[in-house]
Amino acid sequence: MPAKKTKRKPRLRIGWREWTSLPDLNVENINAKIDTGAKTSAIHAFRIREIDLEGEPHVEFFLHPVQRRKRPEVYCCAPIADRRVIRSSNGQEEERYVISTRLRMGPRTWKIDLTLTNRDAMGFRMLIGRDALRRKFLIDPGASYLLDKNNVKGEPQ
Repeated sequence: MPAKKTKRKPRLRIGWREWTSLPDLNVENINAKIDTGAKTSAIHAFRIREIDLEGEPHVEFFLHPVQRRKRPEVYCCAPIADRRVIRSSNGQEEERYVISTRLRMGPRTWKIDLTLTNRDAMGFRMLIGRDALRRKFLIDPGASYLLDKNNVKGEPQ
């Protein structure tokens, strides 16, 4: 008996930067860099603190979702999914908290692992790595913002 073929969604074309949102964290319209050189996704977080909620380890933190701006500040709290040592592009290693959260890009929403780190000096508040992108998109490195910015809120296209 032949193996049953599953239908995959067609891969959307995206540019090297796109508008995204993080619905579980109540963050809309965050400008993200698509980085196939990075394995894990990362977001700029500060005042990161581990807390205990009903016996479960959580991390609370604040985000600055707008590039080069200190406002707004968004308070977030999420269960800790993992702690990982991440090597940055300059070769430095840092242990980071990892959370599991939904990412929305255009019409698609799915769970990703997201590391928390200070990206204040970086050009983008969010970096989306290979693990989050795998088998979902075709990346055009010469293009930007190919997905509808208004659709990161989950509105029908």
